[in-house]
Order: sequence, then C-alpha cells, then structure tokens
Amino acid sequence: MFGLESKDGKLLLLVAALALLAPVILNPFPEGSAMSQFNAGYPDLMQRFVIFGILAIGFNILFGLTGYLSFGHAAFLGVGSYAAIWSMKLVTMNIIPSIIFAVIVAGVFSLVVGYISLRRSGIYFSILTLAFAQMSYSLAYSVLTPITGGETGLQIKSTDTPLLDKALEAGEIGRANLFGYGMGSSYQLELAGWQFTFNLGYYVAAVVMLISFYFAIRIFRSPFGMMLRAVKSNQQRMNYAGLSPKPYTLAAFVISGMYAGLAGGLLVAMDTQVGPERMFWTASGEIVIMVILGGAGTLLGPVLGAGFIKYFENIISKINESILQGWFAFLPDGLQDFMVAVVYPFIGKGWHLTLGIMFMLVVIFLPGGLIQGGQKIDSWLRRKKNVVAKDSTTKPAE
Repeated sequence: MFGLESKDGKLLLLVAALALLAPVILNPFPEGSAMSQFNAGYPDLMQRFVIFGILAIGFNILFGLTGYLSFGHAAFLGVGSYAAIWSMKLVTMNIIPSIIFAVIVAGVFSLVVGYISLRRSGIYFSILTLAFAQMSYSLAYSVLTPITGGETGLQIKSTDTPLLDKALEAGEIGRANLFGYGMGSSYQLELAGWQFTFNLGYYVAAVVMLISFYFAIRIFRSPFGMMLRAVKSNQQRMNYAGLSPKPYTLAAFVISGMYAGLAGGLLVAMDTQVGPERMFWTASGEIVIMVILGGAGTLLGPVLGAGFIKYFENIISKINESILQGWFAFLPDGLQDFMVAVVYPFIGKGWHLTLGIMFMLVVIFLPGGLIQGGQKIDSWLRRKKNVVAKDSTTKPAE
C-alpha cells in the first residue's frame, strides 16, 4: 500500500484509525463525572497532540537515525511560526500558503544552521545548535521587535490587509481558514452522558500528521535511511568506504528542520498568534524528551512521547486542591486532608515533578521508551497464549 511493506502499511492504517477516532477514544468518561477531568478529546489539546507529534517525528529523523542530538530545534519551530503569521498578514488567511511558506523558510534557516553546526559532532554539535536557538530567541525577543513583535509577539489584527483576501470591516479580526472554512468549526455529538467534538482544525492537522508519518516511514526504509543509520553506527567505516557522512547528516538536519517548520505553521493555523517563548531552550529540551520517552529510532515512539507529555501538561496540570478534596471526600476529615497533602505536590503546578519521575522510570527500566514497554507486554501476552495453547493440547494415549 502506497509503496509500503505489509507491516508498515498496517502501522499507517493503525495511526490513521487512531487519528480518525481520537475525539471518541480520548473521551472515555461521561461529562460531569468525577473522572471526566481525564478526558482529552477537546479540539485544542487534540491539535497539540498531532502537531507536536509532527515535530517529534521530524526530530527523530535526525536524532533517532543519525544520533546527532540537537538542542536548537525550537528555533525552527519559531521561525516557521513567524513565517506563517506574516504570510497570513500579507498574502492570505488561507492556511495552505502559510504552511508551505513556513516549511520553506524553516528549511532555508536549518540549512544555514546545519551547515555551520555539523562541522562539529557530539556535544560540540549540541552546544552549537543550542547557541543558535538562544540567539534566535534573543533576536525575536528584542532586536527584531518590528518583525517579531518582541515580548508580546504577533497576532492577526483588524488593520491587516492580506493581498488575496477581501478587506475586513472595522473592528473585525481575520481568522485562519481553509478555503473559507474556519479552523474553529466544530460539530458536537451528544450520546447518552458523553459529548464528542469533531473539529475541522484537528482533522486538518491530523491529515498533515499522517502524510508526515508516511514520509517518515519511506525515509526509514529507504537507502537514504540506511545511510543515516550508518552515520550513527560508524562514520569512520563510511570514510574508509569512500562515503562522506556530511551530505547525509546535513540532509537529515534540513528535513528535520522542515518538519519543525511545518509544526510551527500548523500552530499558527490553529491559533493565529506567535511569541518568542516558542523558541526558548526549554522548548528544545521538551522535544528531546518527547523522542526519548516514546522511543528514539522507532516510527511510532515519538508520536506517543509527544502525546504523553502534552497530556500531562494540559490534564494533570489542571487538577487543583478542590478537585482532590472531591476525590477523597469519602474518607474521614483527617485522612482526607492527609491524602490531599500527599498527592497535591504531584499535580497542578507540580505536574513537572510527576512527569520527571515517570521519565526517570522509563529511562531506567525501559531505555527503549514506551515502545519497548509495549513490545514487552506483547511478548508476555504471546508467551502466555502459547503456554495455554500447549497445555490444552491432548497427549496421545500410550
């Protein structure tokens, strides 16, 4: 299917099915129930799942295949976002040209950064990319204020007059659209106690993510992907064979940067505002954690890692003390207060602590990431099934 082997084709279909049914799968609990706090099937969060999944997929092409660890990929995310917002301000509010422009600008910028940074390897490469990211953040925050909006960032204003769009009325604010259909357009389905939201913006981002995932599979299975693995395995042997690793690593760096630009363009398409904080070094660190947590070098792992972190950031962080009081209301007063005091540091503003502990556990016990955990569970179930099947066979009478 689409030039993929059977196993890869099934994986693509699985991801497509999960993306299509996400509004239902991510809302397992009825509205108004005590557990509805853990529902994640609302448009803004689902969009972030797939957009940061694209970002992690692109970063995995560089880090997972070549082993080059970049701490500056947030710069390409930010550059792509700024390119997209200016495309909307000057050309059209249609998201397709803005996304294409974001990918192109991020690709050119990553070519320049990669050409310089890849003159070094190892920790020196990582430091160089971090330096470029921080310089980009500083430029966006203060020096290039007329272009980036400085600390307050950029957003669509009523005074903006895109070349290909009709003039806005006084006080009207332009909205990102896909041939006239707004990204906020949604259809709500109420079924018993459940409420499912099907959002146009989410499905646009999901389709782009599926296309990105497909190209990532093709890269992984191509001769180019094999050369990237050779770079990670032993560059000295490549040199002895007469092959220079630099063109391959630069190509991987640019492709990864274009994925980041694509994610930045989609972020603007869903929410038409951009700030310099998107380029800060902590954002680059979050991308690294996504890939390692999910499973570097795997196809599905980065998407899982991105979803895992964004879930904690948006769901666990919203649990407050009053919600905990409701959860433990069945306990005696003294024990209720004790349980709230024990759990409270790990939720709300302390969600980083919970995520940090889980990240440590994954790194210690599952160095291959969440994908390795899934593989271990699958292996255990297969062994158990084989044992049951073996015990159920009848032995012939002697």
